[in-house]
Amino acid sequence: MHQNKNQNQHIPVLLEAVLSYLAPKPGEAYLDLTAGYGGHATEVLAKTAGAQAVLVDRDKQAVDYLQATYQARSVNVLHQDFLSASRELDQRGERFDLILADLGVSSPHLNMANRGFSLQAAGPLDMRMDQRQTLTADTIINTYNERDLAVIIKQYGEEPRAARIARAIVAHRPLSNTTELAAVVTAALHQGRQKVHPATRTFQALRLAVNGELEQLAEALPIWIDLLKPDGRLAVISFHSLEDRLVKRALADESVGYEARLKLLTKKPITADRQELVLNPRARSAKLRVAVKINSLSMAQK
Repeated sequence: MHQNKNQNQHIPVLLEAVLSYLAPKPGEAYLDLTAGYGGHATEVLAKTAGAQAVLVDRDKQAVDYLQATYQARSVNVLHQDFLSASRELDQRGERFDLILADLGVSSPHLNMANRGFSLQAAGPLDMRMDQRQTLTADTIINTYNERDLAVIIKQYGEEPRAARIARAIVAHRPLSNTTELAAVVTAALHQGRQKVHPATRTFQALRLAVNGELEQLAEALPIWIDLLKPDGRLAVISFHSLEDRLVKRALADESVGYEARLKLLTKKPITADRQELVLNPRARSAKLRVAVKINSLSMAQK
């Protein structure tokens, strides 16, 4: 097993900003909806001093690591996607002072070739965050028709040349691994290796399609707001414009008018500074948005 090694390689993005805006205090209940290998959670839990905590992840390796790490503490680890967990917690009437969702793929996922997320090493066309599900990137790449492939690559990857890429993929079927797919996309675009790999948008699109990430996020955001206690803080880290657009809209919609439930703590998204980018280049596209639940009781007393 390489879990410890992977844990050491995982650097939580925007950690100082998350701690600053969430401002965890002793006794505050914490919900981490994408806990991964506990990068953010460890620092938050150090400040909440043994208070209620729920850590969620859909990846079994991450869940195993979290359970082993926090077994001596009163931490509830859930092996679920964040939407299912959110619904379940809401139905049980659970409420939290601190909620964090880091929507990025963790470094261990990217570093393990056998998970199929990486452009850098040959791996299966998998890309499942939860390996219990049946849909894989292989299914999409090798069985979807050209038109549906193009729609996925354009919609989820914001790739303007999606039709050309889809045509090339169909022409080269069957594709068996990630480097083969990356090479086909690169050749279709008539581009050599650049600073950003030509297949990056296509891989992003496939990952989002395989895992239903955008659909889950759109449905989960209102539930997260419900799960907040009065004066509770919600922090969401997104990694591309489609995610950030959903987060921005959901928080903004709940922060205007007499019926507003939130107050925005970040008018503009927080991004990584130069020092963090040197240590963790994957933070370059990270955007943090934070809001606080309005305490209607205290507002009424003013």
